[in-house]
Amino acid sequence: MEQTLLAAHDLFAVRGYAAVKMDDIAAAVGVTKPLLYNYLGNKEQLYIACMERAGDSLTKTVAESVAESANPGEALGAGVRAFFEFLDSDRAAWAVLFDETLPRGGEIADRVGDYRGVIVELVSGSLLAQLPQDRRDSVRVEFEALSTALLGAAEALARWWLLTEEISAGEAAELLISTIEPGLRARSGSPTSNPPEKGTTTP
Repeated sequence: MEQTLLAAHDLFAVRGYAAVKMDDIAAAVGVTKPLLYNYLGNKEQLYIACMERAGDSLTKTVAESVAESANPGEALGAGVRAFFEFLDSDRAAWAVLFDETLPRGGEIADRVGDYRGVIVELVSGSLLAQLPQDRRDSVRVEFEALSTALLGAAEALARWWLLTEEISAGEAAELLISTIEPGLRARSGSPTSNPPEKGTTTP
């Protein structure tokens, strides 16, 4: 089963969900298509199994990065840097999770939406956690909206970076942080996030 998941993951990452057929996966593993259906179900179920690995890995990376933040600015910076470090270190996992050929409805779309929701909650929750309790309710909706917009901007910038690689992944992260952070700082009254010391960003 592990060999099948690895082979399917590689095919989905390179070709995209829409272009991969169960025949391709069966041929890559060296089994018959009926046997593949019998043990792992249809293409949708197989894709979800691959996607779960990628989604769990990304959410774990982001959660660990924002856990030690001291203020909203640091939480924002840590989350964005973790996102781009994940992209740079495991492009195949990113390609599986953010595949533009995925169906717009059904279980796959729901599961991808769930992972995006988890990331938004991680970021917005970490931002709110740095504020005094009596201020959180007044900015909760704004922080949730900002976190949703931030994820969308990070995805778009990541696609541009993968296509061009005109700058490093670390530089792309700092570009997004420096663009978004002033607005966040104005709303939260928090100090700015300091970029990592030289030599610690993604090359």
